[in-house]
Amino acid sequence: QLQVVESGGGLVQPGGSLTLNCTISPFPLNNYAIGWFRQAPGKEREGISCFGRGSRNYRDSVRGRFTISSDNVKNTVYLQMENLNANDTGTYYCAAAHDVYYCSIFRDFEYNFWGQGTQVTVSS
Repeated sequence: QLQVVESGGGLVQPGGSLTLNCTISPFPLNNYAIGWFRQAPGKEREGISCFGRGSRNYRDSVRGRFTISSDNVKNTVYLQMENLNANDTGTYYCAAAHDVYYCSIFRDFEYNFWGQGTQVTVSS
């Protein structure tokens, strides 16, 4: 069973930056596409960004501010978030999709393994 663990959330001021980490175990990262999703209070979960062997995608509202990257040695995917605003507040979830080459932030049904989430709060 794949384990997915997020970390790096916290409280940040508007305009600030934060980097989220998603570490999977015990299987190699390159067997999976990784997606980041978030759920704001009272709203549905939405896809933010994903990383696969053949693709890297972003939601329009975060493109240019968020960067997804990976470290296969550490089995970790990072979501670097910059110029954060109140609309970025929410619980951020990392999820893994086995053997998916072209990832999608809109096909959350492809993601079989989910982490517990990490809270990001953007507030002054």
